[in-house]
Amino acid sequence: MTDTIKFPGLGLELDVNRVALQIGDISIYWYAVIIAVGFLLALLFMYKNAKQFGIDMDRGIDVIFIAMVLGIIGARAYFVAFQWDMYKDNLAEIFNIRGGGLGFYGGIIGGIIGIFVGCRLRKVNFMAFLDLAAGAVLIGQGIGRWGNFVNGECFGTNTTLPWGMTSANIMSYIMTHTSEQMGADVDPTIPVHPTFFYEFAWCMLGLIVYCLVMKKRRVDGEMFVFYIGWNGFGRMWIEGLRTDSLMIGSFRVSQLLGALMAAAAIVAFAVIRVRIKKAEAAGNAPTLWRDTEECRLKLEGKWDYKNNASKEEEKKVGSEECAEGTGAKTNSQEPENETDSGENSFGEQ
Repeated sequence: MTDTIKFPGLGLELDVNRVALQIGDISIYWYAVIIAVGFLLALLFMYKNAKQFGIDMDRGIDVIFIAMVLGIIGARAYFVAFQWDMYKDNLAEIFNIRGGGLGFYGGIIGGIIGIFVGCRLRKVNFMAFLDLAAGAVLIGQGIGRWGNFVNGECFGTNTTLPWGMTSANIMSYIMTHTSEQMGADVDPTIPVHPTFFYEFAWCMLGLIVYCLVMKKRRVDGEMFVFYIGWNGFGRMWIEGLRTDSLMIGSFRVSQLLGALMAAAAIVAFAVIRVRIKKAEAAGNAPTLWRDTEECRLKLEGKWDYKNNASKEEEKKVGSEECAEGTGAKTNSQEPENETDSGENSFGEQ
């Protein structure tokens, strides 16, 4: 499984083996190792920056697990939907993820659904978690593209730029696919764009911008909108170069979706700015989740999730009830229904 990847313009040749480790009949691929490294780095990023977004990672880790499961399901479903002819006569192959075939946008959609479900179940702020996850996804997405490099996939059309790449696997792919399948005429004897690296570089640049602006955000959801826009603009031009995109007729699905994401982000940012200005004009400055009293209490472990109230408030109400039971209140003329009114303001006791 060794392939020699060449960069003729740079005078580089790299012998790349897809298998990182062989244990008996079990092969552990570099692709899986690289994806795992990307996931761990993304997780470390979330732990380090969780408080910046008011997220309790003891609960957040459960949200991540749910999002990861639904993300994988979404990525597979997305790929299968656009390559149905490959699976319609062998449905069992749909579940063979080791054979490859995950759609990025399907993973994003599934992941967002998973975050929503997880946040509802674990009582975590949804929009704040999306903001935090946006930076983590940039890391995982960028690092993960090096797995595509090892596999000799996710490359582009021909280029005369000095960093153009070629290999036996790349040439074989080009020669066994039509121009309609690749979305362009490609010469197997000419180097191609290393689009895997373009996306890696775009994600790392996006991460730098993300870190510079995350402390200046005004409302929850802004960093998620930033990611949607950044990823959309990047994939608009990167997908336009690739030769392995999912196609609808002569159109690349990911390129179209990238354009829609970029447009949606522009509209969302405009709406957010208008709402902020209106709120400020009315004397109601927007508040980030991290700045609320409820967020502070949750991060300090002083929140009663069962009753959705501060533990101090619950303790105070309980103490008052005990005082009433021992006759601590001296005003015997108080209406009997006053206690009921106080209980209702905090929910059932």
